[in-house]
Amino acid sequence: MSTRSNSFLSDAERDAVIELRHVMHREPELSNAEWKTQERIRGVLQRFGLEGANTFHNTGLYVDIEGRASGPKRAVAVRGDIDALPIQEVRDDLPYRSQINGVMHACGHDMHSSIALGTALALHRLRDNFAGKVRVFFQPAEEAEPLGGRTVQDEKLLDGFDRAVGFHVSPGIPAGMFGAQEGAVTKSADQFKLTITGKMAHGASPHNGIDAITIAAAFVNEVQKLVSREMPVDDGAVVTIGTIHGGEATNIICPTVVMEGTIRTASSERRALLSQRVREVADGVAAMHRGRAECIIRTGEPAVVNDAEMVKRFRQLVHDMAGRDAFFSDRRSVAGSDDFGFYAACVPSIYFWFGSRAPGNESFVHTPTFGASDELIIPTTVLTVRYILDLLNS
Repeated sequence: MSTRSNSFLSDAERDAVIELRHVMHREPELSNAEWKTQERIRGVLQRFGLEGANTFHNTGLYVDIEGRASGPKRAVAVRGDIDALPIQEVRDDLPYRSQINGVMHACGHDMHSSIALGTALALHRLRDNFAGKVRVFFQPAEEAEPLGGRTVQDEKLLDGFDRAVGFHVSPGIPAGMFGAQEGAVTKSADQFKLTITGKMAHGASPHNGIDAITIAAAFVNEVQKLVSREMPVDDGAVVTIGTIHGGEATNIICPTVVMEGTIRTASSERRALLSQRVREVADGVAAMHRGRAECIIRTGEPAVVNDAEMVKRFRQLVHDMAGRDAFFSDRRSVAGSDDFGFYAACVPSIYFWFGSRAPGNESFVHTPTFGASDELIIPTTVLTVRYILDLLNS
């Protein structure tokens, strides 16, 4: 899609959108610590006449744009996430590369925030052309608990809204293309902490103890059978052991092991079952080896489920604006999660991808070499604005 001038944004606004991307990338902030980012965004909004931004989840902002045209008073929400990841950037070719040691925007949230900003500025400019209301969220803490999306749900910030729109950069799609599909497009993500208790003994006399490491190893093997033998293959369920800690010395039978991980599934129906089975496997394996298991599961974000009609409208808009070849129609299996699932649990929603794969920008998200071109930001903003206007006025 071309980045040629359009009536949605002035040159100054376009410059501010790109500059926000650069400054956020240079000075990234981790989840629940996005204080400078919050104030920068508030400052840009105020500079262009958008007053009254509201704080939520401590470090987040949302701003409402009220349409001044006559007609049905529909309400649409838009989400741009703002937090970064604890990854050391190695992209020395970027003039705006991260200046914060060990932190970078490895998931493209600097781009998402900039698109959200451009959307807010454009709709503020166009408010005589629509009725109803648009709420633009600059949401913190998508990457780590406590999640900003949960706060949106818990504080009922979508009450009275008809639709919600989210988006994500995708290195799996060529730059200039867009994709969306109906149904579940991410997985739910629940976290578990498993404490296995055995009995200490001398390393030369394992029969006098109960080896918690042996129990932990058995659990790691057995829990994977939940996916391979109990979940439908098209569910794409994933159980991941992310951390494991135990043992004090080479000659001591380990009495306690603590491991943590995630449970993911695209099915809301199987979500509770999978967590239950993880507990049962932990209890069974521990009992078989004469130990004990305590499994604590924290419910995380639900799967993002796209509304079929909203996807249909989005596909048609991409066809109209950029041609049929610009819509990436391959069904994509996404093993990751996104707390936009909380939005989709409240109102009919769409979560679309904008492609970023291009020479020099082939690395996937959550890697130290991830990058994406500035040239994607304004076209994606234009598409988002036109889509929201379609939802408001149709």
